[in-house]
Amino acid sequence: MIPRLKELFVKEIQPALKEKFGFKNLYMAPSLEKVVINMGLGVDGNDSKIIKSCEQDMANITGQKPIITKFKKSISNFKTRKGTNAGLKTTLRKNRMYEFIDRLVNIALPRIKDFRGLSSDGFDNFGNYTFGIKEHIIFPEVNFDKVEKIRGLDITIVINSKSKEHSFELLKKLNFPFKTKGDN
Repeated sequence: MIPRLKELFVKEIQPALKEKFGFKNLYMAPSLEKVVINMGLGVDGNDSKIIKSCEQDMANITGQKPIITKFKKSISNFKTRKGTNAGLKTTLRKNRMYEFIDRLVNIALPRIKDFRGLSSDGFDNFGNYTFGIKEHIIFPEVNFDKVEKIRGLDITIVINSKSKEHSFELLKKLNFPFKTKGDN
């Protein structure tokens, strides 16, 4: 079954972007490539019980099992040792990516307390968008009663586009709630 957002993208959003930017080909329009979700554990990375519970929460949120990332260098100021656990990471592509973005925009982001919108400053030079979420419990898949500690998530949306403006327009068409200039 095709995800609802993917069907909307193919039938309405992609042709609208082609028309707006004057592309010759439909596939020149910006498109989603992948979504990378990262959860840093910090000092708790050494505790296997905490890793298991965070791994389960992230698997429930994304629909696939995350991998455990390791520190590449030892840095004494950050109390890190090379090779120890740093956090969890998941890369979503194709249908799972569209399902995750649909749940993120329509269910999770509106559940954030005092949410005023996402910043439009999160775009890099390649048109990818990165933002952070302070509480992973905004997703309905996470059982609030079983969570020991509320953790943050970093979400990077990799977009196949020529510029920041094209990527911004794509995310606006996908109903991402960006702050307007008049908001604080």
